[in-house]
Amino acid sequence: MNELFATLSDGTPVHRWTLERAGVRVRILSYGGIVQSVEVPDRDGRTADVVLGFAGLEGYLEHSGPYLGALVGRYANRIAGGRFELDGATYALAPNNAPNSLHGGEHGFDKRVWDMEPAGAHGVRLSRISPHGEEGFPGRLEVSGTYSLDESGALRIAYEAVTDAPTIVNLTNHSYFNLAGSGNAGGHELRIDASRFTPVDADLIPTGVEEVAGTRFDFRQARKVGAGYDHNFVLDKGITEQAVEVAELYDPASGRLLTVATTEPGLQLYTADHLTEPFAPGDAIALETQHFPDSPNRPEFPSTVLRPGEVYRSQTVYGFGAR
Repeated sequence: MNELFATLSDGTPVHRWTLERAGVRVRILSYGGIVQSVEVPDRDGRTADVVLGFAGLEGYLEHSGPYLGALVGRYANRIAGGRFELDGATYALAPNNAPNSLHGGEHGFDKRVWDMEPAGAHGVRLSRISPHGEEGFPGRLEVSGTYSLDESGALRIAYEAVTDAPTIVNLTNHSYFNLAGSGNAGGHELRIDASRFTPVDADLIPTGVEEVAGTRFDFRQARKVGAGYDHNFVLDKGITEQAVEVAELYDPASGRLLTVATTEPGLQLYTADHLTEPFAPGDAIALETQHFPDSPNRPEFPSTVLRPGEVYRSQTVYGFGAR
């Protein structure tokens, strides 16, 4: 179902698309490609919204910092110093997370209004053109994100992009999950299929790659999440053509279960320690599938370069269940 959700101050309409299948209801906004809500049942069949969001557009406009539910780009996560070099040219980006650039800059994909069109019986395709120079990034980028519910009620997000000049691309969805539907999510249990992670400096820029064994970053066996995480995990599977399950989040109280499958090589775990009113620190957990932070400045990391004639493709699947 497509409906008018709100209107921006310049008169631009913002639409909302509702997807329903297999007991799951998902609402998506054309503003920021935002996943506004995800309603799923618990072990007793009681339904609750398991992602953080706002009832009206004004909430997202007033509280844009957390990127609640947004389609994030042109480059998700941080780029050190807001600068990178590509083919001998240096590009300067907005240092909106000083001294770094974060999630595409001051006016990234999360603050743009996307075109929406149906994608089959249970999906919606969002698309836009990011012009050359937008937020400092080179190349005219034609980009789309298709959200759909499969027969099990899993939310599939598939991204595609092409460019007319060499550029960098790293897209993700920034939903915050609380499988209880309210309260603190620190008691959720998490498994991540990652034997390594990228430790960070004081500015949250990776300093290398280390083993998780013997550290608080070892989630290879499910355990309570707790707080204090804003780190990228190096997934054991690497880059894959098809989405492979890499993580599981479980709420013992409600029985709700979230599985994460992706084609991406990394997963950012953020325990929302810096959320502010109307939310509180630890209210939810973000599991952002991605390439690694600062990859454009780290040639040893998987490349995020996209060149003319190539197609950027990425897919992530959020599956829902209860036990």
